Amino acid sequence: MPSPDDPDDARQDFAPGWPGIEARWTSSAKDGVGAALGDSSRLWFTLSHGIVNEVYFPRIDQACTRDWEFLVTDGASFFSEEKRDSETTVEPLEPGVPGYRIVNRCRQGRYVLEKEVFADPERDCLVQLVHLRKWEPGLRLFSLLAPHLANHGAGNTGWCGDYKDIPLLFAERDGTALALACSRGWRQRSAGFVGASDGWQQLKADGFLKTSYRRAENGNIALSGEAEAGEDASLVFVLAFGRNATEAGHQARATLGERPDDLRERFCAPWKDWLREVRSSGCVGEPESELFWPSVTLLRLHEDKTFKGGTIASLSIPWGSAKGDDDLGGYHLVWPRDLCETAGGFLAAGAHRDAVRILRFLQASQESDGHWSQNMWLDGTPYWRGLQMDEVALPILLVELAERTGALDPPALRSLWPMVSRAADYLIENGPVSAQDRWEEDAGYSPFTLATEIAALAAAGGLAEKLGHAELARRAFARADDWFSKIDDWTYATDTELARAHGVDGYYVRIAPPEISDACSPLGGFVAIKNRPPAEAVGEAVEIVSPDALALVRFGLRRADDPRIANTVRVIDALLKRDLPAGPAWLRYNGDGYGEHEDGAPFDGTGTGRPWPLLTGERAHFELARGDHAEARALADTLEEFASSTRLLPEQVWDADDLPERELFRGRPTGSAMPLVWAHAEYVKLVRSLADGAVFDRPGICVRRYLDS
Repeated sequence: MPSPDDPDDARQDFAPGWPGIEARWTSSAKDGVGAALGDSSRLWFTLSHGIVNEVYFPRIDQACTRDWEFLVTDGASFFSEEKRDSETTVEPLEPGVPGYRIVNRCRQGRYVLEKEVFADPERDCLVQLVHLRKWEPGLRLFSLLAPHLANHGAGNTGWCGDYKDIPLLFAERDGTALALACSRGWRQRSAGFVGASDGWQQLKADGFLKTSYRRAENGNIALSGEAEAGEDASLVFVLAFGRNATEAGHQARATLGERPDDLRERFCAPWKDWLREVRSSGCVGEPESELFWPSVTLLRLHEDKTFKGGTIASLSIPWGSAKGDDDLGGYHLVWPRDLCETAGGFLAAGAHRDAVRILRFLQASQESDGHWSQNMWLDGTPYWRGLQMDEVALPILLVELAERTGALDPPALRSLWPMVSRAADYLIENGPVSAQDRWEEDAGYSPFTLATEIAALAAAGGLAEKLGHAELARRAFARADDWFSKIDDWTYATDTELARAHGVDGYYVRIAPPEISDACSPLGGFVAIKNRPPAEAVGEAVEIVSPDALALVRFGLRRADDPRIANTVRVIDALLKRDLPAGPAWLRYNGDGYGEHEDGAPFDGTGTGRPWPLLTGERAHFELARGDHAEARALADTLEEFASSTRLLPEQVWDADDLPERELFRGRPTGSAMPLVWAHAEYVKLVRSLADGAVFDRPGICVRRYLDS
């Protein structure tokens, strides 16, 4: 519908400024992530700074937008951008339901936007109900959307068009399309190139869309539209998707025809029913923590709708504002390691069917020789092509845990046996050296990887005996026992400068180089230090330690009070422990470069590693194994405190002085991933372990074979 401010001579067919500035993603520190439960809606969304960020369609590994926000002007000199110029509060629509109520209050007191954000549960549409609770006369409301279809900010085409009787804003790229609708129609519309002719530029300069550009082709684009606004007005905005513009337009029109209250209720109800079902398992009672059930929900919503069980690492792109089209994956990829951690969280919570779907995905995505790709798209296509032996071992341990907790009946276990046997054969033939450790960096003998390999072969041996495969049982046990006997030869350093400095006779190193032999200690080896400048890119193996050594306890290969473990913990705490306002967290290893620079600038291939909250969870499991339930509980409390106000756990937290200009505050999230599904899975398992009084995922067969014998 034309506006008085949009006369015919102010309309132009093609926007100038092609192709726009270089495309970037946006903040990875999310305030919310959401999706409908069920297969009818193939859409996921994220929030930060009070606005919608990436929206994913038709798979959870395909980001389609950068962000979607509202701008407010007075048509002249006043310009306000809600993500920068308002105070924000975010809360879930209902406890445990991943839809959100956002209130953005203008810092100048001129407007209040109250928004409800959720997915249409039956269609590929995102709904924003916008209520103008305070609105000064003369203010104007504009929607600004940045399409990044099919994981690309470049090569998008946008235009102003119609579907049936509804004016829409469209974008399309590479077989994916979107349509943006408003319940009151649009007073003005424009499609432009970011940084040149987009709506933000016009509104900042003039306060209104001085020129309505009908089309912006093959570039980094933004879609702008003005909606009718007034005090206490309520508007429905729908962002719809399809294979082409017609499909997207149809979806938008259908959702606009629904009553918003009905949509909201149908969105919430399946999540409440699912949580009620999981609660009924009684596996953890009713935890007092406000983080537990939101964490279980978060595990579930990171699963794809088409590739069942396919669960990504995070609905985020670490340091997204510094990343462009050359970083297609972000963290919306499948890592077998994270899959196994997620499934373990489901088993701990009693969500057995959800865990089994992940096992079936692992079964389908296993390579023919028995290993899994370092990470992959949902269809199994590798993204990075490294090889990590813990990612071969952990699926075996997951099968053992699922069988032990009653998630697999005998027929299901037998159907998964070919996956287990292929993975076990791969470990036997190719271990124990891994081309990369669990941090995806160095080749060699890593205590964590060794622990998973030995435990997995012991578990495979036990499963083989149960299923009547005596020959594989013999080979798996023999190789596990052999590697178990050599753990110290490969990774325990003694009589070093570091040992003397900390008053211990030795400690487990982070990783020993692959060139060492059974008769050679790791003392003389060097290892690469990734993500550091060239002058700091190599270190002596004996100088580098990691909390990874605690995996020897977690997987039943060392007692928690073993002097070698006690020595290692002493060195770990001296070098890696960081005391933060919420409590302690640990670095991955000394010299780590995966994190912001010292001045807070985003990680760009080099940086300084920061503490990981999930390592606080792993330390809590160690303390529980050591018999210190009170310390384990205190560390669980710390992990809860690391969560955001919307119950999301970050990958890393800032451990230096506050840098408000970069939104970095001591003990709060960095620009890495938030949420990190792995961290939430570790927390869920920790709550179960505390309830049980024992480490939930510790393989009993290893305890019996290596600690009780």
